[in-house]
Amino acid sequence: MNDGMRDVYISGAAAVSVLGFDWRQLGQAVMDCAPADATVFAPSRQLGESHGTVIGAEVPAIPAQIDVDARSRKLMSHPARLAAVALRLALLDAAWPQHGCEETALYLGVGASGCAMDELNRMLAESIAERKFSQARFGSAGLAACNPLFAFQLMNNFTLCHGAILNGTGGANGAFYSRGTGTVAALAEARWHIAAGECARALAGGADSAMHPVTWAQLVRDGYPAKGFIPGEGAGVLALSASADGALARLEKTAFHSVRAYAKAPLKLTGEELADAGSDDLIVLAPWGNGARDRLYGALHGTRATVVDASIFLGDALAAAPSLAWCAALDLLRQGHWRRAFVLNAGIDGGIGLAVMGRMA
Repeated sequence: MNDGMRDVYISGAAAVSVLGFDWRQLGQAVMDCAPADATVFAPSRQLGESHGTVIGAEVPAIPAQIDVDARSRKLMSHPARLAAVALRLALLDAAWPQHGCEETALYLGVGASGCAMDELNRMLAESIAERKFSQARFGSAGLAACNPLFAFQLMNNFTLCHGAILNGTGGANGAFYSRGTGTVAALAEARWHIAAGECARALAGGADSAMHPVTWAQLVRDGYPAKGFIPGEGAGVLALSASADGALARLEKTAFHSVRAYAKAPLKLTGEELADAGSDDLIVLAPWGNGARDRLYGALHGTRATVVDASIFLGDALAAAPSLAWCAALDLLRQGHWRRAFVLNAGIDGGIGLAVMGRMA
């Protein structure tokens, strides 16, 4: 790079999604999925008791051989568990030496805590006075009704921390609260650290679930399902390196725009980011619903690139949505049909993010 910054390469990846646990199947499955194919979604197990039948893209049961141990799971929220599994799989996929983990950086987009409802219900039940939530009652009785270790489920930054502890990553790190754009900021931070020579390796991605009862209640309250939001969940991670040895692709660019900037000029911003996309390029979209999808497709009018909509298969996994789309794009890019992959996400935070990957020669 002529600005003194190093090139950044993708050495491995991991995706935990409705499809399962192998990112190398994700892109082709998304490409093969037709918009009218309703069989890709199913009723959510997690939301059945609280909300009845809710159709979404839910992660299947995690195989024991890749899952975290039972003792650790007691301290974890569901998204933290998904993140820990994905981080482990990404490290295995990259085949990095174990002794380098203490210097590996980690940046992750995270959502709400997704804590266990039984503990939360006990806490709330003890915090009610005269049929209303009472802060005084919460302090005197509610907090005492749950296990003190419940705090490790409640704090959403522990979506990153649990996985870092279990996998031994000890480098620079940061948890970015995300409903889409924050996850791209996490990737940009990881990319910068490697490009600037601050570290040799970094993990970046996102983990979240739209299927926690509290999260889903908030989404319903704010009207997102009525606008085409399909709940998803999962975790996606890219293993980034300064070394081209064995690399899967180059991470050429990351960019993101705020809700205010994108709302002001959506077509202009999107058009600028994709201005040089050609017939030998791939565009993977991750819009949260009908409006966001229409805006992205409107900006692609006349493009010669191949366009794939990941949300048709994966729904919207909030903080995990961009990272799952990255993994889908990487799967397709490695097949050799395209020169570059542009991944464009638009989450419910209203912003827009971009990641550009280049095929290895």
